Amino acid sequence: MSVSVARVPTHSASRYLQQLAKHWSHKMTVRYSAEEGEIDFPNGARLAMRADSETLDVVLTVPEGEDVARMREVVSSHLDRFAFREAPLTFDWREG
Repeated sequence: MSVSVARVPTHSASRYLQQLAKHWSHKMTVRYSAEEGEIDFPNGARLAMRADSETLDVVLTVPEGEDVARMREVVSSHLDRFAFREAPLTFDWREG
């Protein structure tokens, strides 16, 4: 498993977390509240999110053999769509 983490500065973290969770809830297993969310992808990857007043923390776990860079791009591009007023958001992806 490969784990990627990012701290995304935004004052709208809770809103973006909830929008992303609702968006993907039609296709994937999703659990979320205003402060935390988890999304299970069909390829076995998992996205965990935590929102506070200044940041959205994301932890992306990708199984061996899956494209980590592609999964990072899927997550960041979807969040940027919801954050169109302040996009692009800053994702400081690093290995976790």
